[in-house]
Amino acid sequence: MTLKILKNHNLSGTTHGFFTRLGGESTGIYEGLNCGLGSMDDKKIINRNRMLVAESMGINQSRLVFVHQIHSSDVITVKQQTAFPVKGDGLVTSNKKIALSILTADCQPVLFVDKKNHVIGAAHAGWKGAFTGILQNTIKSMNAIGAEKDHIAVTIGPSISQKNYEVGPEFFETLCNDNKYNETFFCKGSRDRLHFDLVNYSIYQIKKSGVHNVNYIKSCTYDNPNLYFSYRRSIHKAEPDYGRMISTIMLED
Repeated sequence: MTLKILKNHNLSGTTHGFFTRLGGESTGIYEGLNCGLGSMDDKKIINRNRMLVAESMGINQSRLVFVHQIHSSDVITVKQQTAFPVKGDGLVTSNKKIALSILTADCQPVLFVDKKNHVIGAAHAGWKGAFTGILQNTIKSMNAIGAEKDHIAVTIGPSISQKNYEVGPEFFETLCNDNKYNETFFCKGSRDRLHFDLVNYSIYQIKKSGVHNVNYIKSCTYDNPNLYFSYRRSIHKAEPDYGRMISTIMLED
């Protein structure tokens, strides 16, 4: 099956893609383009899937650079190709030979570009990363290598929607004790449950940092099993594991 790749005009000046699960060689619960080496899928198949991604980007697989994602606020500045990911949840570079790559399955894949100054970034932003500053830190790290806030454009890729992101009262308290305005990102669910709007919370964080050019590919990972892997959906279906989508970005020559 042909790969289905979502792109966004906000990221002009780059070769990029928010890859869905369509295409690829994985089977069973991982059917399609599972790119997550952290899953229990066959590692040889995962690497073949990553090769398909690289080919669609027009590059060698060795130019895909990853981080070992840990739901942190840590950002790595990448100066050269490396096959050994370090721990963190954000990547930035000004090297045109590097494709920054993020894996997700409900969390947000967030891609950044300063087209004028030739700097890009990529972040894996779940609630914990967004809460502790991964988005702001990605912007700061881009600024440190020549980007300017007024020229940074951001796109948030497919992630879990508010109606499918049910949380408990302790989650609400954590975010709202930090900032009362965060109450606006919750709506009432059943009993003591609430629903959290991760995307608009993240847009708020990005704009608060001084970057205002933000787009969102409005598509829910939980609601679209044919298109996306979803950690939360796998839990609700009592599946033993789940695949991961890849999102990647590189500067155009």
